[in-house]
Amino acid sequence: MTRQNYTFTSESVSEGHPDKVCDRISDAVLDAFLAEEPEARVACETFATTDRVVVGGEVGLSDPEKLGQFLDKVPLIARECIKDIGYEQDGFHWSSCHVDNFLHRQSAHIAQGVDAAEGKDEGAGDQGIMFGYAVDETPELMPAPIHYSHAVLRRLAEARKSGAEPTLRPDAKSQISLRYVDGKPVEATCIVLSTQHADESQGSDDIRAVVEPYIREVMPEGWITPATEWHVNPTGTFVIGGPDGDAGLTGRKIIVDTYGGAAPHGGGAFSGKDPTKVDRSAAYAARYLAKNVVAAGLATRCTIQLSYAIGVAHPLSIYADTHGTGEVDEAAIEAALDRVMDLTPRGIRLHLGLNRPIYSRTAAYGHFGRAPEADGGFSWERTDLIDALKAAV
Repeated sequence: MTRQNYTFTSESVSEGHPDKVCDRISDAVLDAFLAEEPEARVACETFATTDRVVVGGEVGLSDPEKLGQFLDKVPLIARECIKDIGYEQDGFHWSSCHVDNFLHRQSAHIAQGVDAAEGKDEGAGDQGIMFGYAVDETPELMPAPIHYSHAVLRRLAEARKSGAEPTLRPDAKSQISLRYVDGKPVEATCIVLSTQHADESQGSDDIRAVVEPYIREVMPEGWITPATEWHVNPTGTFVIGGPDGDAGLTGRKIIVDTYGGAAPHGGGAFSGKDPTKVDRSAAYAARYLAKNVVAAGLATRCTIQLSYAIGVAHPLSIYADTHGTGEVDEAAIEAALDRVMDLTPRGIRLHLGLNRPIYSRTAAYGHFGRAPEADGGFSWERTDLIDALKAAV
């Protein structure tokens, strides 16, 4: 039987965290390629350290001459990302850091498994398992600890970028522990916030005075109590931050990107990967399906697993777990999911409109629990399968 009374913790990191700087650059490169050619192939990785950014991986356009022209734009793309995040410090400045570009053409051996051909559907870009999850703890159907960990850092980034809080700098981490009673979150037992700041004379109490009003603003009323434990910049000074303080790498924050540890993870990262890579597109589809199951009232909590093999179009398995909250049999949900959505790589891309430059915005503050946008961003957060699911079970 599922536990009903417990404390659960999730963390988030800001757009200025070294790993997130790298995710942002990788996704910006992806967006540039998709803006040029919706069927572009991109597997872009970024590494960042003091005064240096290294970009590498495999890319492909139908016109080889255009590919060369686009590769020349990569350093500018990286600098624009760093500038927007807000790095203008000694040791990591958007205008002066070195950018090395080692992107090259996609392997023909990978392409032959993925590309459609006569008598062959487009196959998955790799083997693997992908999970999606939804729960009725928040209006966005996300686990509350990760949802509010993201919300805290988003709000602080807004205050920093607007100029309202000029002492804040881009690198930050949050962590929130929530107490659950009868399976529902009721209070924050502990709040941890570490943020880069401008002046070495600022201590933990000074930073808490800056950030606490914003944290209270985004947390639900009554969740912060006199008993809530606070740890704000617990190590003290945090002036040297970002890639100058710690190296960053694309794809190292997969739990932050998804459900904060509240659900299983297949292990594949998202950023820098075009939607033929099921690490990304099938994880989005699994979230979409799980969210629609919960939104349709078929369960209050749902985990979906999909599995794929490289070069094979259809998923090898579809698994649903409603954690004892289901209104219908899980096997019936699995059969319904297969009927209401084409879960081949191309079917997912067409259904969710994924061949668009919509990925830079996903690189920080979570890929899930965001509002669907008019240009197709976060399309996997729609709840437009409710009627079809109800009819299919």
